Amino acid sequence: MASGTPLRPESRHSRGWLLCEPNVSEGRDETRMARFAEAVAATAGVQLIHRSADADHHRMVLAYVGDPEAVVESTAALAAEVYEAVDLRRHRGVHPRLGALDVVPFVRGPGCPEAEALAAARSFGERAAARGIPVFFYERSATARERASLPRIRAGQFEGLADKLARPEWRPDLGPPAPHPTAGAVVVGVRAPLVRFNVNLATRDPGPARRIAAAIRASGGGLPHVRALGISLERRGLTQVSVNLTRYAVTPIPTVYDRIVEGARAEGVAPAGSEFIGPVPAEALRGLDPRRLDADLARDQILEFSSTETGASE
Repeated sequence: MASGTPLRPESRHSRGWLLCEPNVSEGRDETRMARFAEAVAATAGVQLIHRSADADHHRMVLAYVGDPEAVVESTAALAAEVYEAVDLRRHRGVHPRLGALDVVPFVRGPGCPEAEALAAARSFGERAAARGIPVFFYERSATARERASLPRIRAGQFEGLADKLARPEWRPDLGPPAPHPTAGAVVVGVRAPLVRFNVNLATRDPGPARRIAAAIRASGGGLPHVRALGISLERRGLTQVSVNLTRYAVTPIPTVYDRIVEGARAEGVAPAGSEFIGPVPAEALRGLDPRRLDADLARDQILEFSSTETGASE
């Protein structure tokens, strides 16, 4: 369980710091994952603050902060390593993905103007496109309203990407109108902080998790600003309700957790612990004891976003 005050990354620049939380389609090969983290940490002016991975998801999440230019440089260094190592033709995991470097969200820290964050997202997108990677801009970086949603862009995943890009309405914002043969595409943008929160269930049957996820997600008439998937964790012998809370001030963590537990009881299934993925905004945890959720939360996951908006979705 976490203790102490939230992290407040230092910035040498008056415009403040920028956070990047890239999701990489690799969660099993420790040698590769260490190399990816090292590529980020080796960049001057960047602080790697968190790293996590899951073998069933076959996915790794990194979090690092610095001034916008340094964050772009570190993300480009990460991309070079990922594109060399990951071949999506051989990648299988339970989490949806369309790229080896699947999604690259930038999040403004205190003192970082939105224009700086948008410029950073654009700069990285141009570098990815120069490598022959189709680029989609999402959230606040979206070039069209219908492209703001990450799930909408990622629908069809890597396997359906060629057909998707062949449609005029899904021509990428940058890069070629065809998938990279091994790296797919990448989704890049500026978004607000969110909470990624998973609750495990003590059953191998994915049915309960899928039904609970369908009941709580906003798109199905459930809880506002909640996205949820029910997935199998074969390597752990469990299933999971995987949740994104995109406006945690409207629908807080305990509300989501309680609904999942109620649903599990109705299904005759016991909860088997919960987990936070990546940085968690400190304000989302105020007044909350992670022990109530049977959750392990490291101090390096708690990040202060006191002057950042919290309204966008993932």
